[in-house]
Amino acid sequence: MIMGFDEAINAIKAGKKVVRTGWDGPELFIFQVADGTFEGQAISPYLLIKTTETPAYSMFQPTSCDVLAGDWQLVD
Repeated sequence: MIMGFDEAINAIKAGKKVVRTGWDGPELFIFQVADGTFEGQAISPYLLIKTTETPAYSMFQPTSCDVLAGDWQLVD
């Protein structure tokens, strides 16, 4: 199912993984970390992107192109 960013972010919040079909690089999927802690303190939810590169996980900050794109899809 292809969707816009609004649907993709709702899927992420529901615990799903998403990716843009227009990406043809090392990007595998984006997901939310909702229950993180640092030095014993709770931290706000944040997005990570899983890639085939090292390190495998990086913080994800959507660009305006990502937000306006209509080529997001769920990842199994």
